[in-house]
Amino acid sequence: QVQLVESGGGSVQTGGSLRLSCAVSGYTYRIYDMSWYRQVPGKEREFVSAIDSDASTSYADSVKGRFTISRDNAKNTVYLQMNSLKPEDTAMYYCKIQYRDRWYSRRENWGQGTQVTVSS
Repeated sequence: QVQLVESGGGSVQTGGSLRLSCAVSGYTYRIYDMSWYRQVPGKEREFVSAIDSDASTSYADSVKGRFTISRDNAKNTVYLQMNSLKPEDTAMYYCKIQYRDRWYSRRENWGQGTQVTVSS
């Protein structure tokens, strides 16, 4: 069973930094897109950043220039380096992967989330 475990969340002051990690366990034939989303209570989950299997990246306008996504394929892990954090970055952060399983079927899995809180 494929599972995603996020870590690295916490509480920081405005301008601080955090590095989120999302480790994938279980068998995957191949992992394609790895991405980060975030959600605050009462709002829809929103896209933050993604990186594909060719290491091409994309970012939400609200985090461009401040966040950097990367992946370590040998460790099946995706990272999100968050700098110059703002109170509006406060949210639960989730990682998501798109992959092919042992039967070559395309699948999508989400992690349980890690909380990021930025105080002013």
